[in-house]
Amino acid sequence: MSPLKIKKGATSHSAYNLRSSYGDEVERHTLAVIVANEPGVLARVIGLFSGRGYNIESLTVAEVDHEGHRSRITIVTSGKPQIITQIKSQLSRIVPVHQVHDLTVEGPTVERELALLKVAGSGDHRIEAIRLADIFRANVVDSTLESFVFEITGTPEKIDAFADLMRPLGLQEVARTGVAALARGSEAKTS
Repeated sequence: MSPLKIKKGATSHSAYNLRSSYGDEVERHTLAVIVANEPGVLARVIGLFSGRGYNIESLTVAEVDHEGHRSRITIVTSGKPQIITQIKSQLSRIVPVHQVHDLTVEGPTVERELALLKVAGSGDHRIEAIRLADIFRANVVDSTLESFVFEITGTPEKIDAFADLMRPLGLQEVARTGVAALARGSEAKTS
């Protein structure tokens, strides 16, 4: 019998060479992108995502350095690990992009979102809406005889849970800011 020959670069299907499928799971990542604050930069970043079929779950952007004319774009996206790596690499190549940080892998972060929810109702539904708002620490920012507008901040999951409870009580409209995130600790990840 001759020994089994495997071509260079070929993969053996032996029980000792099993590949892990863990890397093929879709992961959610929060990216902090520091960019030049100039016209068209946001469109270029968004164009990268839409042109390649990547999904953006949340997007926030604001100027964070007035003297240096820099803005921070916080993007929540999801994909397989190789897709996330491609996104970060392609973002880094856009000329007005100064820094790209994957906050999900760089350490613990604090993520918050703000939402406004309009709830219309009367009687018991109105009382229950106020009770739930108190439990979730949501503030009433507008009130009429027919409706409330609640303001709530917290994790996206907290806002989802609050909205789910408000639906049967007369939830009519929701406006969300998207996730704002910072790395925990004293060291600045972006500037």
